[in-house]
Amino acid sequence: MISEVFITCAITGGGGAPKHENVPVTPQEIAQSAIEAARAGAAAVHLHVRDLKTRAGVLDPALYREVVSRIRDSNVNPVINLTTGEGCYLVLGSSDKPLPPSPETDMLGALERLVHIDELRPEICTLDCGSKSGKASEEGVMINTIGTLRRMAKRLQELGVKPELEVFEFGHLMIANDLIKEGLIDGPPMLQLCMGIGYGVPDDLLSLMALVHQLPPGAIYSAFAVGRMQLPYAAMAPLAGANVRVGLEDNLYLSRGRLATNAELVQRATEILDRIGVRVNSPDEMRKKLKLKSHA
Repeated sequence: MISEVFITCAITGGGGAPKHENVPVTPQEIAQSAIEAARAGAAAVHLHVRDLKTRAGVLDPALYREVVSRIRDSNVNPVINLTTGEGCYLVLGSSDKPLPPSPETDMLGALERLVHIDELRPEICTLDCGSKSGKASEEGVMINTIGTLRRMAKRLQELGVKPELEVFEFGHLMIANDLIKEGLIDGPPMLQLCMGIGYGVPDDLLSLMALVHQLPPGAIYSAFAVGRMQLPYAAMAPLAGANVRVGLEDNLYLSRGRLATNAELVQRATEILDRIGVRVNSPDEMRKKLKLKSHA
């Protein structure tokens, strides 16, 4: 068990249009929700942006620019963590005729996926450490080849932006370990154990601990689960040596039938942690722990 943790709030997520109005969509809504989450105790805010017409996740530097500017101009100073997960979705034509791929395919080059990172220089951005089948389409696959990951990791190292290595499957952790061994990740390495996501690692305790036992030496890591297990994981994560993530990207509910806001999820997590004797870090304490570089 660790005695102090930082909380990351995942504000809106990518993917399709959100299913509830509490999930922020416009840059103003996303920034305001992030500011409220920071005031409630989140040390970091993890950000996607959404198309204003379709409301689906999109890689649009102008939208990211507005969201980040609004947060940086506010009276709170959370660690900003931007996604690089857009532009890696392949949808095959069909199981009998996979090529050409479906028009739903959204594949970009390694550096194209980093254009908003290159411009805005957040302290952290995500790096999904491998490929994974998804439930959104039975012919859809999240594609992250070893070559792409090495290219992205190298560019992030040049920019001085710390990658948060996202682990959805056991093989992803092996890839993350290789990137670290190859010197492409500056220490201390930061990992996110993503539990209970479709066709990934299940959210049970034994699976979590199996991942923990394969982590590289000196790693600083968080663990979260989606859906109803999100808040129980706020209590379970520090028992496994992990930091905490909550937010509407992963779960819409504060309790059964009670829809949440991001600030309410952060507040509930801080209450849980306080009751079990775990102190919540400030943004500056998180920066110091991870040796983050501020560019703003």
